[in-house]
Amino acid sequence: MRAEDWQGRELHGEHFVRTAFVDVDLTEARSRGAVFDECVFRGCAFNCSIHEDSAFTNCTFTRSTFFEATFTGCKLVGSMFDRCTYKLLRVTGGDWSFVGLAGADLRGVTISGTRLREADLTGTRFEGASLTDVDLSGAWLHSADFTGCDLRGSDLSAVDPLTSTMNGAIITWEQASVIATGLGLDVRPE
Repeated sequence: MRAEDWQGRELHGEHFVRTAFVDVDLTEARSRGAVFDECVFRGCAFNCSIHEDSAFTNCTFTRSTFFEATFTGCKLVGSMFDRCTYKLLRVTGGDWSFVGLAGADLRGVTISGTRLREADLTGTRFEGASLTDVDLSGAWLHSADFTGCDLRGSDLSAVDPLTSTMNGAIITWEQASVIATGLGLDVRPE
């Protein structure tokens, strides 16, 4: 698919395998139960699109935009992102395990109740973002910046406070204990 206009298109239950989407405009498109397996999205616009219970497994996204895109209950396991933009992206639920978002600028995004197990988030910028109730276990978080990020309820067991920036991050008392343990402190009850 090259330079096609899918603006506002309804993608309900459609299935695509090993398909290349180049410069496709998916602005305001809606998918429900759609499956994209091992697809490539290069220079695509997902702006203001809404995706529900859809799968983008083992896909590659390059130079694509996700301005105000919404993903609810979607599966993106094994997908890779390179030089994409994510302003106002919203992700609720779903499984994004093993995704590659290294170096991504995710400032101000909202991710809630999502599984990001063993995701590559090396050097990712989460300043001012909201990552609540997110499973970050086993994620690669070296040099990630969580400045001012709301992390309440998220699994922070993979966070190394010596290699990640956490100034002003919002966490719970229980999470503070996990971070303190990561610093080598012996945390005990009173």
